[in-house]
Amino acid sequence: MSATPELKRVVLGALVGTALEWYDFFIYGTAAALVFNQLFFTQADPAAGTIAAFATFGVGFVVRPFGGVLFGHLGDKIGRRSTLIITTVIMGVSTGLIGLLPTYPSIGVAAPVLLTLLRVCQGLGAGAEFGGAATLLAEHAPPGRRGYYASYAQTGVQIGLVLGTSAFLLVQLMPEEDFRSWGWRLPFLVSFALIGVALYVRLRVAESPVFREMERSREIVKLPIKDAIVRHPRNFLIGVGAHICDTAVVYTLSTFSVAYAIAELGLSNRTALLGVIFFGLTVIVLQPVYGHLSDRVGRRPLNLFSVVFVAVFVYPYFLMVGTGVPVVVWLAMMIMGAFGFAPQVAVQPVFYAELFGARVRYTGFAASRELGAALAGFSPLIGAALAARLGGAPWLVAAFLVATALISFGAFWASRETKDLDIGVVDPVRRPLVEE
Repeated sequence: MSATPELKRVVLGALVGTALEWYDFFIYGTAAALVFNQLFFTQADPAAGTIAAFATFGVGFVVRPFGGVLFGHLGDKIGRRSTLIITTVIMGVSTGLIGLLPTYPSIGVAAPVLLTLLRVCQGLGAGAEFGGAATLLAEHAPPGRRGYYASYAQTGVQIGLVLGTSAFLLVQLMPEEDFRSWGWRLPFLVSFALIGVALYVRLRVAESPVFREMERSREIVKLPIKDAIVRHPRNFLIGVGAHICDTAVVYTLSTFSVAYAIAELGLSNRTALLGVIFFGLTVIVLQPVYGHLSDRVGRRPLNLFSVVFVAVFVYPYFLMVGTGVPVVVWLAMMIMGAFGFAPQVAVQPVFYAELFGARVRYTGFAASRELGAALAGFSPLIGAALAARLGGAPWLVAAFLVATALISFGAFWASRETKDLDIGVVDPVRRPLVEE
């Protein structure tokens, strides 16, 4: 079945919107690994400054569940499209303002305080972004192709990762003094311009037909978060656990691994950042492949395979990175991306959309997923602290990733296959799920 013009606009809107919003979210992590420890926490020693910078990175995850509940509520009350337009503005403005912040030497302790406040704003916007984009895609997609089309929401996230990392790779070509004084600001300031691009694309997207039908039949509920938890308690808990492993993996690779490769292995910033770019490009290529496969074999098998691979490969991953050989480091990141990360995140948009009934889908999706993100979002901070206990060695970090894989394995094992579920059903709890 070929995509209709309307569906193509929805795919483009999700792809561009998530790419630009997650560009905003990811560049903070890269900056935390490279410069924030020196610019905003200069009273601390280098290791403590890195931990402090990663702590502010983690703050964004703490507030993401609140963003999921707040904007998820709006998404289930006023519509998916309208809510996504609001989150686009919040993310773009807060990210751009980071590029204008004075540093610690200029205004003292106010600098990290303001940085943290803007990170909070980023977290609120990010908490609703992915859930809204994925819900809109899943509700527009035709039956039997939902996994494929919904996977483009996650493709946008990985494009954001590649764009953000590439932006810092480019500005690091500047003389070191210029990069430290003002060059690092450029990737953040670009966000002001990207707001216009994202809004232009999203304003051309039609509202979800499922939401329009709910409005027509007056199926909209007063308090979606209450209904999501009360009517879907099992699936809400599954949603929390399902997002822990992939969150830990991507932020360990894109932030902790960068800091580890530079500080402990003596690799250049360029080498470390290229590894993240290769990781992201690998995942981008495989997203539609795994999304299509999930429409054939189901969501559950791919999810289970992915977390098992993480648990098995994480120690070989750090052995390969520990060689300090650039090609081997890049290969390790690409392998983890191809088999430990890509299957989970390709299936994730449709997996979460199918966990909840239509009238609480946005809230249930965003709130449960972002609560899982909050639990795992401090992975770079935890990784830095664990590595410090072993004098920089990453083996406790590997054990931590295995633990996150086991948690998500339990969530996926408890889940039921939903690829044949009617996504327009208001409350699927009242209907049996299709078992494979």
